Amino acid sequence: MATPNRPGTPEGHVCGIDTAMEVIGGKWKVLVLWALHEHPCLRFGELRRLLPGVTEKVLASHLREMEAHGVVRRVSYDEVPPRVEYSLTEDGTRLNEALRPLAAWGRERSDAPPPP
Repeated sequence: MATPNRPGTPEGHVCGIDTAMEVIGGKWKVLVLWALHEHPCLRFGELRRLLPGVTEKVLASHLREMEAHGVVRRVSYDEVPPRVEYSLTEDGTRLNEALRPLAAWGRERSDAPPPP
C-alpha cells in the first residue's frame, strides 16, 4: 500500500531525504548548523559575522524555520538592551553529526583534480 505523498514528491513516495531537506534546505541552514556546532551559543550579530554574505532577513528567516523544526533553540533574555542567543538542540546536534559524511565527501571532491 502506498504511503500518502507529500507535496513535491513523486506519488506515493515519502522518504527521510525529503524530510531532511525540509529542515536543511536553503543556502545558509547547513552553515548555521556548522557555526552553532563550532560556537555552542551565539547571538544574532555574532552568527551573522560568521556567515559573510547572508542578509539579516534571510538569516532571521532561516533561524525561525530551524527553530520551528526543533533543531535550533532561541533564548530571549529580559534585559536592557535585549539579548537573544541561539544554540543547537539535541536534534540539531544529531543532524550536524549526520551531515559529517556529506562534509567529508565535499572535502574529497574539492581536493580532487577537475575532470578532463
